[in-house]
Amino acid sequence: MLTAAEAERLIFTLVEPVRAVESVPLADCLGRVLAVPVRSELDFPHWDNSAMDGYAVRAVDVQQVPVTLQVVAEIPAGTRPEVVIGPGQAARILTGAMMPEGADAVVMQEETAREAAEVTILAVPESGSFVRSRGSFYRAGAELLEAGRAIAPAEIALLAAAQQTQVAVYRRPRVAIISTGSELVEPGQPLGPGQIVDSNQYALAALVAQAGAVPVALGIVPDERAAVKGAIAAALSQADMVLSSGGVSVGDYDYVDAVLAELGATLHIRSVAVKPGKPLTVASFDYAQLSVVGRQVYFGLPGNPASAMVGFWRFVAPAIQRLSGLAGAPSVAFVWAKALTELKAGGKRETYLWGQLRATESGYEFARAVGSHSSGNLVNLANTSGLAVVPMGETHIAAGESVRVLVCKANI
Repeated sequence: MLTAAEAERLIFTLVEPVRAVESVPLADCLGRVLAVPVRSELDFPHWDNSAMDGYAVRAVDVQQVPVTLQVVAEIPAGTRPEVVIGPGQAARILTGAMMPEGADAVVMQEETAREAAEVTILAVPESGSFVRSRGSFYRAGAELLEAGRAIAPAEIALLAAAQQTQVAVYRRPRVAIISTGSELVEPGQPLGPGQIVDSNQYALAALVAQAGAVPVALGIVPDERAAVKGAIAAALSQADMVLSSGGVSVGDYDYVDAVLAELGATLHIRSVAVKPGKPLTVASFDYAQLSVVGRQVYFGLPGNPASAMVGFWRFVAPAIQRLSGLAGAPSVAFVWAKALTELKAGGKRETYLWGQLRATESGYEFARAVGSHSSGNLVNLANTSGLAVVPMGETHIAAGESVRVLVCKANI
């Protein structure tokens, strides 16, 4: 068995980013990944402008205060000043308005006294005070946003300011999802003896979408070798990555690994030293005869729902980051938190305990979900926002001690 860290490093070397580029409207690019660097023909700011409501002055005129100046203009935002500020003069100016020629400083209105057409300056400004100079944030022609960056709301604002109405982004990767198991039925169908509802298909589709990829849900495949082989071949023909749940352990009806070998895959990982989720298959296909050219990576996750979701959070999510074209090495977000209760583990494998991760004024806290932490228990997996990690070789972390926690949700 590989350790979790070893498996993560190996997976990183296997996944090749999707490099297909498409142009999308600015309003539709949230969460997408920039495919080419963005440059602007505009300086930021576009012109010298005021950072305050106040008075535009010549700094040389107000070195001794109080001093009274003649107000010769009022300059609101969005207009071009029509005056040149001369000795002994000032202009009323509002935030964001263009600086008039001749003025080199702004005195905020709280440090002035206005009477009719005159203003008395009560504080000495330095040259450049409260002036946002043209190009001081960004010079036209330089790289504004680099390729490989995920587009968040702040990036959308910057793209809009740069007048980028169409944005070149990488195509969203397609991730096919297969549930294996003759005992599985779709939600809404009556349950026969020994049958269970296929929750993994829906959980993994939601996780794939949350990770920024397009889920391609291919449904349930019975535990029949030919059916499993046909489903995997079909999935490979229409996706950039394939996930399956179930069929990767050592049971008589666990066909996934054998079928992958028959289809020409190279099997890189068969199990990892984690709990839950020890059975994990990672394989790759390097060929061009299917509709997707290049390398495809296959993840065979365990069938137990907690194991499948932990495996996704720990190994698949960062692989989708890389597949999506995000710059840099993909990574799982870990934070240190105070354990609110004792955390126990067997010690032979790296153990993940699910629960709620909360940000407080003094740092993060982790509350273990109450109830059984069986890999088949979906009930207390709900509302999980973090996975506390008990390292291999350790059997407990006492309440009040620090624990490393894998972040499952961004909104904690």
